[in-house]
Amino acid sequence: MKKRINLQLMAIATVAIFATMLLISCVFYELYKSQIIEDLKTYSELVVEAELLEEVVNHEYHFSDEYIRMTVIRTDGTVEYDNAADELVMDNHGSRPEVIAALTNGEGTAVRKSETMERSTFYYARRLADGRVLRLAREASSIWNLLYSALPVIGGMVLLLLGISAVVSHYLTKRLVEPIEQLAENLDHAEEVSSYEELQPFISMIQTQHENILKNAMIRQEFTANVSHELKTPLTSISGYAELIENGMASEEDVVHFARGIHKNSNRLLTLINDIIRLSELDGTEKEVEFEKVNLYMIAQTSLDMLQFMAQKHEVNLFLEGEECTVWGNRQMLEELVYNLCDNAIRYNNEGGKVMVQITDNGDSTVMTISDTGIGIPKEAQERVFERFYRVDKSRSKSTGGTGLGLAIVKHIIAKLQAEISVESEVGKGTKISVVFKKDIA
Repeated sequence: MKKRINLQLMAIATVAIFATMLLISCVFYELYKSQIIEDLKTYSELVVEAELLEEVVNHEYHFSDEYIRMTVIRTDGTVEYDNAADELVMDNHGSRPEVIAALTNGEGTAVRKSETMERSTFYYARRLADGRVLRLAREASSIWNLLYSALPVIGGMVLLLLGISAVVSHYLTKRLVEPIEQLAENLDHAEEVSSYEELQPFISMIQTQHENILKNAMIRQEFTANVSHELKTPLTSISGYAELIENGMASEEDVVHFARGIHKNSNRLLTLINDIIRLSELDGTEKEVEFEKVNLYMIAQTSLDMLQFMAQKHEVNLFLEGEECTVWGNRQMLEELVYNLCDNAIRYNNEGGKVMVQITDNGDSTVMTISDTGIGIPKEAQERVFERFYRVDKSRSKSTGGTGLGLAIVKHIIAKLQAEISVESEVGKGTKISVVFKKDIA
């Protein structure tokens, strides 16, 4: 990156130097041309004021300036006098631009280049009081000849400026890249990197991304450790029961008991694996979720019907209140969301308790509230209940077959559906979870 930036800066400097040199040369030539024309104009004024013109035309006074050519032209364009040629054989000058301009406007100028482009002739013409035109001309170097003559000086200046540009470019490149290199070597302490103002947003963004990557890595590491631990417990039980049966150390009654234990732990393993797979899908999916209008009340009714057997097992009563409300969402996700929340309310309830699901239309949103009369959640744990494998009551969760991933799945689904979830709970009195669904999702 350093080399590329350096080359780009040098390229910009080179183009700027040559463009500046060319511009300066053009400006200098224009000043040079203006000065010559001004000198010819001054010379013509001296000739007129000195009243020498008639003497020169009548050859009574010899005009001997070898650098300036004097020509007197009649109103019809014929040449009356020329100090550098025989006026009798000269062409009619009435069509010359400087003569036309002088006859029309009082004065005129022109520059004509030679065929070799090495010399140019500068003309200044002025109309005299009697209508004739006095034209003075002088040869001088053309712009190309001037550039060629000044080429050694220009070349030296260009080389000097390129050398300075190379040093400045190297310094600027180093200064530009240095904070980035420091950041790459010290991402954990990005705030200590000295940078310029324009780079600060970039450093802040990189620092935030780095912190998120580290955080996600820690979460995944913790998740992996928790998964290993959660899988190890039922597998150990299954392995122990199977070993006792295999070695003939179990009576017929024990075999039935061990088989029941193996079946129970196998089901827990399957549930755990299914939850892990689902959580991974929600974590890693990049495809767009298909949304449609879904009747939330009917989904709640279906979920409670599916959970009726488990509720009877835990001696918990299920109730559904409200009205049929349509929300914009994904049917499968909504079914998982309602099922997991109701399942959790049943598992952490008390015998003879109840779970109440209410669906309410609030105009621009639909609210689903799931209330239970269970054990409740301590204030300090309410913000953590959606973490993976976090359990308020670990013994109850394992005894009821919970995996500790249900609410983590709920959290991901809430994000996908662009909904909002809140928890209100008091230990010993129960929990109320409210989910607010938007009618329209942007």
